[in-house]
Amino acid sequence: MRGLTKRWTFRGDAPPPALADGAPVSSADRHAPPTLLARILAARGIGSAAAGSFLEPKLTDLHDPSLIPDVDRAAARLLEAVARHERIVIYGDYDVDGITGTAILFRVLRFIDPDCDVRTYVPHRLDEGYGLNTEAVEQLAAEGARVIVSVDCGVTAVEPAAAARRAGVDLIITDHHNGARTVAELPAAFAVVHPRRPHSEYPFGELSGSGVAYKLAWRLATMHHGSGRVGGSTRQLLIDLLALAALGVIADVVPLLGENRVIARFGLARIKHSPLIGLAALVEASGLGGANVDAMDVGFRLGPRLNACGRLGHAREAVELFTTADPARAREIAAGLTRQNDERRAVEAQILEQAAQAAEQAGMTADDRRAIVLADPRWHAGVVGIVCSRLVERFSRPTILMHRDGEGTCHGSGRSIDGFNLHAALEQCAGLLDRFGGHDMAAGLHLSEVKLGAFVNAFTAQANAQISVERLIGELAVDCEATLDELSAEAVSQLESLAPFGRGNPSVHVLVRGLRVTDQPRVMGTQGKHLSMVIRQGGTMLRTVAWNWGPRREQVQPGMMLDAVLRPKVSTWGGRTSVEPEILDVSIGGR
Repeated sequence: MRGLTKRWTFRGDAPPPALADGAPVSSADRHAPPTLLARILAARGIGSAAAGSFLEPKLTDLHDPSLIPDVDRAAARLLEAVARHERIVIYGDYDVDGITGTAILFRVLRFIDPDCDVRTYVPHRLDEGYGLNTEAVEQLAAEGARVIVSVDCGVTAVEPAAAARRAGVDLIITDHHNGARTVAELPAAFAVVHPRRPHSEYPFGELSGSGVAYKLAWRLATMHHGSGRVGGSTRQLLIDLLALAALGVIADVVPLLGENRVIARFGLARIKHSPLIGLAALVEASGLGGANVDAMDVGFRLGPRLNACGRLGHAREAVELFTTADPARAREIAAGLTRQNDERRAVEAQILEQAAQAAEQAGMTADDRRAIVLADPRWHAGVVGIVCSRLVERFSRPTILMHRDGEGTCHGSGRSIDGFNLHAALEQCAGLLDRFGGHDMAAGLHLSEVKLGAFVNAFTAQANAQISVERLIGELAVDCEATLDELSAEAVSQLESLAPFGRGNPSVHVLVRGLRVTDQPRVMGTQGKHLSMVIRQGGTMLRTVAWNWGPRREQVQPGMMLDAVLRPKVSTWGGRTSVEPEILDVSIGGR
């Protein structure tokens, strides 16, 4: 079914039985119908046996960290370094996942021994690029590092691992990105801690970088205590650090299922009252002080601030935010991150306009060109990744944007659509690239400018071969059909037990047929960007909002019949609780 903006599909194998003749059917007319929550769980493949653990996850659902290959070897070496007062350097990636994972390991090591020689290092995004680099490893070794621990990077760092070995440094790699297919292809490091490395039997392979770091930190704590369990202040620290791990899980857009769901659920719950002064300062600077923080807050307010310093400045400030013990310094850094984020938004808007226009002019938004690949000297390499995501949303095709540096090199980022493995596509073009890394949905890359044209053609050929024309129309997945009277305050509140929402566990979408628009939709917001409209089905009437639908005001008129995909929501605006769904898309006239 096609709406004004998207192609509608049902989650699961098939849509539920349609309502007879398109007429609304009251839930009272059905014989013991499944509840709305039960139908949504079923659509997501969660049966009654698994529903309880999904809706009420427990910390005991987290797997034993020792099941991850090399984690015990890594923890033992770190504890040995602490006991010998050897210098440890935690080398973290410059995004939220790497920043939070770095802070987690730093805090646990300092908790074990407040006087241990542990330091952090974050590469500069533009000067050094993504991942471990040989020059930095050699410099850290020359400065006295005896153990280097990577966070959220390193699984493809063959040469930096060799450099560490030559310098007499034990390199411990912790990562979650796509890497070697065989053990022989892994970097020759002291330990490679990765849930999906070759021959791994770890039960959950989708951990984020912060999640892998958290597992190593957990194992450090248990080995230090000489027991599989810890209590008291150690246990409390690990619970508090779930807040940082949750930031990484959500910001890195890994599937919010399994262990990631447990980390996100319990970590989000810790943010509001976190004793971590840097996190508290960030929450306050983001305008969330005193509020419960959800996944959307992380994705749109906390995460962008942490990423901003890595994109426009240096991410070491974000690491310092989460490791400093000085409240004044934490507030200073948090305020600076907010200023940088405002600057990043302005730069992003400019690049988005330029890139969208360039893609259309180059024919990359047509049916016969199913990928966008562009490079421009004006584009800030630290911001292009965000713009890629915006273009994917707009044009429904994998997108790569790069900065031309004027010295013959292009470097930037890519984002993908579900079902198109970006990292695998880059592997097919590896002969044209200087280096690349990432996973199914996001990647970074460098290449020579003279090879840009050949790369554009090769990557586009990969996209054309794997992406059908039908998928170039944005897809809107629907959980199930519902009636307006089912969207009671109680029922909608129950749906919140499905949270946190994100990749792998998206927000709830229901299709409601046979709706009538009761009056003229009203524009909302200072610039009239949004719409408010009242819809009726049978005896039930609800006010709804449609974000960024201001330009469509004339398309929806009073008295019109609609089928609509809604996101059920409870509004507490003005201290009054009411159901106020969001309209995601409509089909005018119904079916």
